[in-house]
Amino acid sequence: MELKEAIRLRTSVRYFEDMDVPEEHVKALIEAAIRAPTASGLENWLFVVFRSEGARERLYSLIAEGMEAYYRAVKLSEEKIEKLRRRMYEEGMYRAPVYIAVFIDRGTRFLPGKEFDELEFIWSVESAAMAIQNLMLKAVELGLGTVYIGVTNFRGIEEKVRELAGLDENHYLVGLVPVGYPRGEVRPRKRRKKLGDVVKFV
Repeated sequence: MELKEAIRLRTSVRYFEDMDVPEEHVKALIEAAIRAPTASGLENWLFVVFRSEGARERLYSLIAEGMEAYYRAVKLSEEKIEKLRRRMYEEGMYRAPVYIAVFIDRGTRFLPGKEFDELEFIWSVESAAMAIQNLMLKAVELGLGTVYIGVTNFRGIEEKVRELAGLDENHYLVGLVPVGYPRGEVRPRKRRKKLGDVVKFV
């Protein structure tokens, strides 16, 4: 598969088959991820793979908690929140055989001094985000589906994910990626904006 085809086919997959993902595929995803650019060459990312049933169930409940918090934050109705619950608990939305949590270690940095705290943090998050994209493109090549989960970063939830991963407060969760074989047909979504709407040449 050529890169342009993987980019074209990558889309958010929210429903997965009840089928295990081979360990070699999971390792291939991480290997692709760590080929991403990393600010100052720090490689201060950490990929925590949740595969055990107990860890996945706990993580799934935290995703559901985060999704409900998100729906409430954007002032959606109780009717829509109940529809979300049905999609998750009855239809299995976001339920995957593997979850990969991507953390950065804030204690590993290049520039000394508190005046660079924010900049170091931004660089680290950017590095992890590029790693996540590499991971997602590799997943397309392997016939796997992924989706980026950001709602686990709500206050009170991120801490629980970090605790489940057995990490200290120096670690920050950049994103959570469910991984599995897509259930049903995968249809890449068209972008609302055209190239001319998002590019400025100077």
